Amino acid sequence: MEASADSKNEERRAVIGTAAFAVVPASVAFLVPRLLTRWTVRRPVTGGLPAQCAGAVLVGSGAAVLANSFVHFAVEGVGTPAPVAPPKHLVVGGVYRFVRNPMYVAIAAAVTGQGLLLGQPKLFLAAALGAIPVTAFVRLYEEPTLARTFGAEYEVYRQNVPRWLPRLTPWRPDVTAP
Repeated sequence: MEASADSKNEERRAVIGTAAFAVVPASVAFLVPRLLTRWTVRRPVTGGLPAQCAGAVLVGSGAAVLANSFVHFAVEGVGTPAPVAPPKHLVVGGVYRFVRNPMYVAIAAAVTGQGLLLGQPKLFLAAALGAIPVTAFVRLYEEPTLARTFGAEYEVYRQNVPRWLPRLTPWRPDVTAP
């Protein structure tokens, strides 16, 4: 009974920590575009209504992927996305079966989508510039840390799931790659 109570407390802390950390990516995905544009709708440079519809899809998809990522960190990983409270288990479920860095991809999609939706090209530049430190962080800190922490399990995952461009089919850890 004691181990079960400890497990429930760990899960509770993971959920609370992940919810608290969610402020960071949500701020980047939505507050930064708000500060840059005041969410003022301008006439789209090109594309008109189809571009705005595509933007709405990107914003909605980005938000959904962020939510799915947070849930998997808390429930599957029993930890948070924050380096100060990392997951105890490698997170490979949900959207992580398609791409290794869904939160970063989702943020870029949400910012780009707002650029299309609002007709604000400066958000395309913001997304592109934001990719520079994110890429450096992933390559220089996250990937080496995951390799040290999860070893062969992470290596198999890394070999089967792409860093940025999602797979078309979900990866299943129990099925070996051809």
